Amino acid sequence: MNFTFSNKISSLQPSAIREILKATADPAIIPLAAGNPAPDAFPVDEVRAIAAEILEKKPIEALQYGVSEGYQPLRDTILDWTKKREGIGRNFDNIIIMSGATQVMDLVTKVLCNEGDTVICEEPSFIGSLNCFRSYGCKLKGVPVEADGIDTCALEEALKTTPNAKFIYTIPNFQNPSGATMSLEKRKKMYALAKQYGVIILEDNPYGDLRVAGEKIPTIKSMDDEGIVVYAGSFSKILSPGMRVAYCIAHKDLLAKMTVGKQAADVHTPCLNQMIVYEWFKQYDVEAHIKKIQGIYRKKLDLMCDCIDKELGDFVEYVRPEGGLFIWCKLPDNVDMLEFVKKAVDKKVAVVPGNAFLMNDTDKTQYIRLNFSTPTDEGIVNGIKALGEVAAEYRK
Repeated sequence: MNFTFSNKISSLQPSAIREILKATADPAIIPLAAGNPAPDAFPVDEVRAIAAEILEKKPIEALQYGVSEGYQPLRDTILDWTKKREGIGRNFDNIIIMSGATQVMDLVTKVLCNEGDTVICEEPSFIGSLNCFRSYGCKLKGVPVEADGIDTCALEEALKTTPNAKFIYTIPNFQNPSGATMSLEKRKKMYALAKQYGVIILEDNPYGDLRVAGEKIPTIKSMDDEGIVVYAGSFSKILSPGMRVAYCIAHKDLLAKMTVGKQAADVHTPCLNQMIVYEWFKQYDVEAHIKKIQGIYRKKLDLMCDCIDKELGDFVEYVRPEGGLFIWCKLPDNVDMLEFVKKAVDKKVAVVPGNAFLMNDTDKTQYIRLNFSTPTDEGIVNGIKALGEVAAEYRK
């Protein structure tokens, strides 16, 4: 049978990252293209004990339907946690538990955008969110990312010239893929511009707890006195991505519509998973765990940067990130980036081509994204060494 697909989906292409990850099923491939937490960052014993206790004492509550807004004890815990740590939350705000942070992007787009509306995005930006926006027929307006975050002059110009822009999408901490952290000055400027032009800010902060250097910078949501910032947080990077537990803090009127949208998608986030996260907070020292994983990633980041400096120091340019999971490397202008990526795969190393993160993935770029959290230390050393061997072919 010949299938006729909808206009919304027919133009979408498979995620370049997911396609590359298929190659990592080969155990010989070194996965510098991934973005998974390090295996030793998972609190496996704690989760195992919590799950057993829940299924012993509260099995029906864990296995039954739940409310769409989320497990109330977890909602209360997160609101208290984010208020104390980030200064997030006003009287007009509320919270909903999501099935992964990508669902925040999906529901915000669903309730705010009509087909043909524009989403202003940092460029480059996370491909999963870009494809989410595209799936609703949105146009994407890219604004360049600098070493200290989005170019606010270009952002203001984009807002001036894009009357149907519905929201600004930003990853201010250790941006994926660039690794850049937005300065406090630029966060304040973005918020002021959003107020001036009457647009929402969608602040995506999956990596904020993975800071390994520098000083913590206040969230944009902590500045929000008018309810125009939607904050997306996640437990994927500090607890488990497989459990798909995330949250959205935003104006209660917006969350009410997002709740209706969630009911049409998955009804509610799995109760057992939400209960595990709640009991993890209740029974264990979450802040101590975060410090532990920061130590893991600090070591891995240092190792990868040392290897890059040794093997590729005269070949690539990069800005050392202060946290997160990624390093954004610029190849020389005379190097064909896609050819370089293919040669890397031939050397059994997977990296992500930078064009996957652009508003138009057919545009030319010299960047590749490297991940240091997923591979073993040996994999980092051998993977960067192999990239050095590829680079040597161009040095001749």
